[in-house]
Amino acid sequence: MQWLHAVPDPEIPVISIVDLGIVRHVDFDDDACVVTITPTYSGCPAMREIAQDIERVLKENGMTQVRVEKTLTPAWTTDWMSERGKNALRDYGIAPPAERAVDISGLSRRNDPPVACPQCGSLRTRLVSQFGSTACKALYRCSACSEPFDYFKTH
Repeated sequence: MQWLHAVPDPEIPVISIVDLGIVRHVDFDDDACVVTITPTYSGCPAMREIAQDIERVLKENGMTQVRVEKTLTPAWTTDWMSERGKNALRDYGIAPPAERAVDISGLSRRNDPPVACPQCGSLRTRLVSQFGSTACKALYRCSACSEPFDYFKTH
């Protein structure tokens, strides 16, 4: 698992696939190292590149037999992101999820929680588009500093 921290997400290179939470398991099947990954969404175009990067890194570290398996269940959630990953997103200019994806408190809440601007920290932000630079992000704009930014959606 430690070696996989060296594998960056191809779309957001400041966060590793481990900190993003898509690495579900690392197991051994006889002599083969089996890594199970879950995409951030079922149509994620980066999965093939991620699988190739996993194989490359593990083989560079002496693993001769590597198998990458993909699973869609349970579905990936931003709850699987590490705090280090969320901080890396914020430092890169992408607002990390403002709430847990699995949070029953939302059943009684009428509005989505405010999204803090990763540039200035203001909560005076507004949704511009449900889709940002990739399908897993939404586009926001900060009213305080006027900067646009991506927000990593919780679902």
